[in-house]
Amino acid sequence: MFSRFILLSTFAFYCVLPVLSYAQETQRNSANASDILFSLEKADESKQPASGTLFTASAQLGILYLTGNTRSADIKTGLDLRFERGLWRSFFFFDFLVKKTEVEEKTSTDDINTNFETTDQKWGITSQTNYTLDAAKQNYIYGNVFYEENRFSGFDSQASMSGGWGRRWFESKETSFDADVGPGFKRDVTQVIPEEITAGMTSKTQDTLILQAQALYIRKINEHIEFKQLFVVKHAIEKGQNSIYKAESSITSKLIDSLQLKLNFVIDYNSKVDDNKNNLNTETSAVLIYSF
Repeated sequence: MFSRFILLSTFAFYCVLPVLSYAQETQRNSANASDILFSLEKADESKQPASGTLFTASAQLGILYLTGNTRSADIKTGLDLRFERGLWRSFFFFDFLVKKTEVEEKTSTDDINTNFETTDQKWGITSQTNYTLDAAKQNYIYGNVFYEENRFSGFDSQASMSGGWGRRWFESKETSFDADVGPGFKRDVTQVIPEEITAGMTSKTQDTLILQAQALYIRKINEHIEFKQLFVVKHAIEKGQNSIYKAESSITSKLIDSLQLKLNFVIDYNSKVDDNKNNLNTETSAVLIYSF
């Protein structure tokens, strides 16, 4: 029920944005979760349409297929959209990761059949809208929505909503640093394995208030290469509840005008998980990004 509310809220939020007209522009740099989170990357005003509206979109895809003693396939894909008009800046990001592994099954005639089964899967959405408070475009207020289902972790799903204040603390031609902070609400639904279901156990829902803080550092090394470092903290206010800490580092290299290669490393840490689960999860990926 909560996940449906999140998805419907995100859709409705975009429907009511003040849009009179828009012009589509090819994005010069890669668009990913890091560079559009908080709408931090300032649009090139010289290329903005007369209406002051900017809409950009990009898709990413990465595939890893292994053969030999073990056969498996990993697919990572995503879509992100960005909208800017006047004092409003919004983004929507969707991410999907699936792992399929070859398994062997015995038939009734003792023959062995092999097929691919989904052993792990993760998908999530992140959406945020900022409203700029001053002409210098340094201070803003924001609203953020997040939802994720992740078999790699010890949770069936995790979701959060937050709102607060942010600021661009530093900006130069090659570097920028942005951060925002605000209160919010988080819901975690714990994962239940088949053995626990057989024993009559069910998943648990944990609701808590949080203090969310986010920071993003961007450094353009040269015309074709860009480095990004993102930090996200969702600290549970109530003692004993799960807190989330995330760090994401990426290097993006421009191949051609609309195609980039991104190397990405993500660290996800949950402070409170089941005894049979790890607090720390990492993800390393290399994906192609196409902007349109």
